[in-house]
Amino acid sequence: MKYFTLIIACLLLSCGNKESVLLPKSNVSIVKDVQDHSPIYIFFKTEGKDTIADVNRKSSIISTNWIFNIDKRLPLKLVIPQVMKLQDKKRNEKAHKNENAENYYSYADSIGKNLAFLPFTKVYYKMEIANNRSQLYFKKNGIIQYTEKENYFFPKNELGKFLDSLIINTKAQITFSFDKNMSYGEYIQYKIFLEKLVLKQEGLVFLNKEQEFIF
Repeated sequence: MKYFTLIIACLLLSCGNKESVLLPKSNVSIVKDVQDHSPIYIFFKTEGKDTIADVNRKSSIISTNWIFNIDKRLPLKLVIPQVMKLQDKKRNEKAHKNENAENYYSYADSIGKNLAFLPFTKVYYKMEIANNRSQLYFKKNGIIQYTEKENYFFPKNELGKFLDSLIINTKAQITFSFDKNMSYGEYIQYKIFLEKLVLKQEGLVFLNKEQEFIF
């Protein structure tokens, strides 16, 4: 499939309806190709002063890889509850379950001019404050808060240096939390940034990437 053509389809049309999905953009592809997939769309809609995350999964097949095409303007507080419902449906499926089927977020690679994908199958979301004493809280506009005994604030581009400066207990883990009011587009930028982050403390599994808190 020509994925750049699919990007245009996502931006302009979906499922034969004139509904738009404005995808997030990045300059790097985490995953370039996904075979045997089904699309899921989450549209940005408004009703009066209210913003709505409108889900369309009519074309999704439970045994395939699911590609989530989500409008970048939606806030996380509306997106993640819908994603959680769909994750639970797939995880709890018995009759047509495919253990190898993955879930991906889609975004546009502006350099390669292709549709790119970010896997998140193993992520479990919680819409609550993390009770872990060590956490990274990703706030709107590129500011990160690290909480342990004290609070530290720094811009996104200093995260690697900050983590390398920490003395980490090999049994400890740092959880990830995200501001529920940030846009889905900014969330994807953070996720891609974390996927590409290279740390000097290689081999220490202290970042818990399989659980995310949204509050």
